[in-house]
Amino acid sequence: MNNVLVFPGQGSQSIGMMKSYTSNVVKEVFSKASEIINEDLLGLVENENEKINQTIYTQPIMLAAGYATFLILKDKKPSFSFDFLAGHSLGEITALLAGDVFSYEDSIKIVKKRSELMQNAVPEGKGAMAAILGLEDEKVEQICADLKDHGVIEPVNYNSPGQIVIAGEKELIESSLEKFKEQGAKRALLLPVSVPSHCSLMKEAGQSFSDYLDQIVFNEPNVPIIQNVNAKPTVNPDDLKRNLVAQLFNPVRWTESVKLMESEGLNCLVECGPGKVLTGLNKRILQPSDTKVLSLISDESFNEL
Repeated sequence: MNNVLVFPGQGSQSIGMMKSYTSNVVKEVFSKASEIINEDLLGLVENENEKINQTIYTQPIMLAAGYATFLILKDKKPSFSFDFLAGHSLGEITALLAGDVFSYEDSIKIVKKRSELMQNAVPEGKGAMAAILGLEDEKVEQICADLKDHGVIEPVNYNSPGQIVIAGEKELIESSLEKFKEQGAKRALLLPVSVPSHCSLMKEAGQSFSDYLDQIVFNEPNVPIIQNVNAKPTVNPDDLKRNLVAQLFNPVRWTESVKLMESEGLNCLVECGPGKVLTGLNKRILQPSDTKVLSLISDESFNEL
């Protein structure tokens, strides 16, 4: 039976999210990231501000949060072992870091470059993402296919059964929402993001990201990484790099990834980072299941392991 650690991405950030951890590790990890990003990231997490939801800050914040939680886990539960690592979108970089594929300093630089490329890939106000709830994957895919002659609209996050996120050109995304509802979606709502992640509008950014990653040494991970683009465990450094690039303009196959974990014999699925976004998705994907699914959201939560 296997234990798996998973790391959240954008959307899990919130003011005050690190206050429930008392370890000095939090300050140390955030301080290093702040130096490279040239912004007080822990300050953004602790005080009301608009920057926390801006991609160029959200991504390094979530990397630091996930990695700090991982280091606290290793300190509090040194005997806890894991057999696979995975992360949702940006969280995949945290998973690679936890697997010793590259250094923390390199991971911050990677996230900085990634967020800048994504932010600049599409003019402000021209891209959008929307959540489609309560509709079968196939129906969402068909509606997007029917509308593709009008512009870019694609399924990009297969989060759990009945929950898909679409992305593309803002006007088309907005005008499509009623069509999804007409086809049976319980809800179809715009997400508060400016970057249409994981769709073909990110292809050019992907090429630039690939060029940048050629400067970074990728090592073989200490456990297999289940990557978003193919929902398969990977250990080959070249494949890890290639898949990380492809993730920018291809769907996040989270449902398939968790099903793969289950097929490998899943005992415990742990969300390593603040919030419970992935834990909620994981529970829906695994129903019914005896798998322990939990979030390390505070000092007390580590006692559940």
